[in-house]
Amino acid sequence: MRGPDPEPPPPGGLLWNDIGDIRTLITLAPAFILQVAHPAVGAGVDDHSAFRTDPWGRGVRSMRSVLLWVYGGEQAVEEGRRLRALHRSITGADAHGRPYHALHARTYAWVHATGFPISRYAHPYLWGRPFTPAEERRLYAEWRQVGQILGIPERELPLTVEEFWPYYHRVLAELEMTRVARELLDPDAPLPVFDLGPRLLRVPVRALWPVLRPLFLRLRRFLSIGLLPPEARAVLGLPWTPRQERGLSLLCKVVSTVVPRLPSRLRYFPSAHAARVRHGLGRPRGNG
Repeated sequence: MRGPDPEPPPPGGLLWNDIGDIRTLITLAPAFILQVAHPAVGAGVDDHSAFRTDPWGRGVRSMRSVLLWVYGGEQAVEEGRRLRALHRSITGADAHGRPYHALHARTYAWVHATGFPISRYAHPYLWGRPFTPAEERRLYAEWRQVGQILGIPERELPLTVEEFWPYYHRVLAELEMTRVARELLDPDAPLPVFDLGPRLLRVPVRALWPVLRPLFLRLRRFLSIGLLPPEARAVLGLPWTPRQERGLSLLCKVVSTVVPRLPSRLRYFPSAHAARVRHGLGRPRGNG
């Protein structure tokens, strides 16, 4: 008999404060790099993902799924089941000839686990301050709670944040510059035209895409490397200069100053804003 469904993270928690914020979009690229640098994950994405042919649609679907985990209520558990069903047939062999399965417990856990170190490292840049030790423990507990919604066995995610870091460094030692990670960091990679948003914007974007595409790819590479924790950069052999660090700090200072001053309906994705309104949540605390 199946036990009770896991509970999503609580309204008013740290994930409710941060995940639906538009700044989360900036953290997706470094998180994805950390995921696909795992040989099994990189091979699965290489063999089965639409990230080359439909990168924008894939990004929208991924973000919609993440928002459901946090703000979806009963739908969060259904989304977890949908994702497990979706990944059930994803199998193959990695670049070293080792078999992989997307739902292998350690591999599946790593994909989810990457969100925590990326959030922790990016927070001082994009939210203007680091988490306090108490907030860091709370954030990890909530992220682990989301892992239960996704069906990750409890034994695969360390119980406490103190136990998380040895696990994290053990997996980091297994990472490598996979083919997918290399493509995602390539400033000359092919990229289909951006075709989302209001129809009135699509025509000029299509016309300007030859100019916008290289700018977007360079920015993606810059943010992907810059918001990777230094130990992950070192493992992947990604250089990062003091000049680049100054540029990242300046860019993120603008973001962390402007975004908190936006109205909630502009600052948060629509589903996150609606959920926050339903639960009577006003402006987030602190610089958040």
